[in-house]
Amino acid sequence: MQHPGADVISEAASPCAIVRFRLVSAEAMALERTLSIIKPDAVEKRKVGAIIARLEEEGFVIRAMKRLHLTRTDAEGFYAEHRERGFFDELVTFMSRGPIVVMALEREDAVAKYRDVIGATDPAKAAEGTIRKLYGTNVGENAVHGSDKTSTAAREIGYFFAGYEAAPAPAGHGS
Repeated sequence: MQHPGADVISEAASPCAIVRFRLVSAEAMALERTLSIIKPDAVEKRKVGAIIARLEEEGFVIRAMKRLHLTRTDAEGFYAEHRERGFFDELVTFMSRGPIVVMALEREDAVAKYRDVIGATDPAKAAEGTIRKLYGTNVGENAVHGSDKTSTAAREIGYFFAGYEAAPAPAGHGS
């Protein structure tokens, strides 16, 4: 049995021709979605275009996108899992202070790749070149939000987008 992702050599066409191809399992090719929020601080600094361009350069396809201004109630609902934490009020106040841009992004291994691209929560600890290092100010105002796992991404995307808004692209239409 061949290991998925391993190179396979075939000499079936001709004894002189060697054809190389990669076997890739269906799991390895599975697309994922993640939620991206460009937070009020990055919107205020006019970094929306730069952030979107970077995400597209990294292979993300935007399946749905909207700019909106969360009410305090909206922000409390989105961050409900953090209600008992000390930073909850500050987070909700920040997220409802100005417009945000929310996106449903898609690509292979979207959640992990997005987390790599945005960097650590604290911009001071984020790797060079990551979005948070480039555009974040501190732990509270760190430019972007990203889902931490696929199940969270599904819930978060559903919070902002009706099913038809983030529907899959028709076959043969990559973007």
